[in-house]
Amino acid sequence: MVAEGPNWADKTVFTGDNLPIMRAMNSESVDLIYLDPPFNSKADYAAPIGSAAAGAAFKDTWTLSDVDVEWINLLEDKHPKLWRVLLAAMTPSDKSYLAYMAVRLLEMHRLLKPDGSLYLHCDPTMSHYLKLLLDAVFGRHPLRNEIIWHYRRWSGASKQFQRMHDVLLWYSRGESWTFTRPLQDYAHPEFIETTVREMRDGRLVRARDADGNYIRRKSKNEGVLMHDVWDDINFIAPTSKERVGYPTQKPLALLQRVITASSNPGDLVFDPFCGCATTLVAADDLTRSWTGIDISPKAAELVTHRITDRQGLFRDIIHRTDLPKRTDLGTPPPYNCTANRQHLYGTQSGNCAGCRTHFEARHLEVDHIIAAAKGGTDHIDNLQLLCGHCNRIKGDRGMEYLRTRLQLAD
Repeated sequence: MVAEGPNWADKTVFTGDNLPIMRAMNSESVDLIYLDPPFNSKADYAAPIGSAAAGAAFKDTWTLSDVDVEWINLLEDKHPKLWRVLLAAMTPSDKSYLAYMAVRLLEMHRLLKPDGSLYLHCDPTMSHYLKLLLDAVFGRHPLRNEIIWHYRRWSGASKQFQRMHDVLLWYSRGESWTFTRPLQDYAHPEFIETTVREMRDGRLVRARDADGNYIRRKSKNEGVLMHDVWDDINFIAPTSKERVGYPTQKPLALLQRVITASSNPGDLVFDPFCGCATTLVAADDLTRSWTGIDISPKAAELVTHRITDRQGLFRDIIHRTDLPKRTDLGTPPPYNCTANRQHLYGTQSGNCAGCRTHFEARHLEVDHIIAAAKGGTDHIDNLQLLCGHCNRIKGDRGMEYLRTRLQLAD
């Protein structure tokens, strides 16, 4: 596999399911990923009529009917760590949600450059499970920070402490990553350390010279590094001009901080759940390249509207509903060539991937696991052998359809 960079244009918004679109994107093309996915909150969301985001809606209630059986098969066969996380899920709804997220996080990890970073925005509903998924995909050591975004908003009476924070899980792809060392608020002098400290009687105190004056640092100290609790960015007020009506909209200031901290001008920022396009607007403000995906076509409309409104000019924003064509895998041989047949026959021990019956090689046919229409390629890791009967039943549908038909026939 050759790192060739993105196989899509800058400032592109894709409409559709983000899984097949990401599968069709070149590996190691993205510097920073921010995602604010569904949280399995057991609620449905819709933008109010009359708002800029009117028409945007999504459900955040999950059942096993939302899960593609092949996601489960993929995780069980090839990603045992992720499979163990799914087994730990307490309810079928949680398992469905985690399967949905797991296969997408695998693609995001592949899309990141070696020094790239991912920020996953969640709330306490599923943050513990999502952290386990990320540990399984990235490893535990690449967890750079668990950031708490503490905000203030109006809250009703409750028999528990008010829920006033979200969690941002920041992971790096590798052992090096971009970090611009953002500092605490310059407006507060106490954050600017200009004197030398020393231990005295078991306490850390400011050092003094022989005349009793504080000893100043010889090198300039620009300030105190920002901590991992962000309490200076408020929730968007209902009357704020920034609000477009999208049900889970996040403040621009929050995304600007993430992007400034973990990318440089010209880097590529990607949001696979871009919603009302706040990430894309913030990236554009900060002179980053960007791309986003959302299931609703409203995202493409909103990013154009918001960037034009903020900057007073129309940008060349591209809206796509097709899949990009990967250019980083090289040109594979014909998918049904003899070499592929021999390799697959050996790895499958001569058994059909559908009915599991053993056949001679001449009675098995090469089939795509993930169809081209869903981002699948002709490469060997996306191929399998099916007997003629199973291949005819499956057609261009997914393996879950074939398995269901075979179960009904038993």
